[in-house]
Amino acid sequence: MKYIWVMAGVLLSASTLADDRPVASEEIILEYKVYCSELAEDEGTDGLSLDEYLLSCINEELDIEGYQPIKAVPK
Repeated sequence: MKYIWVMAGVLLSASTLADDRPVASEEIILEYKVYCSELAEDEGTDGLSLDEYLLSCINEELDIEGYQPIKAVPK
């Protein structure tokens, strides 16, 4: 029974830590979208679709800046 409580505590702690980073503003996300679109034009998408590449690139930039990742590329 202790194991269940320990695991519940670990999961709760992990979910709390995952949300500690701030959410980026739409303006920041759109700036990264433009930046990543330019990278895709200049360097290619490494075999990914443009949307997949943009999502990966934007999330990488957000992570570097300490923001939470996004789930979809804004239109």
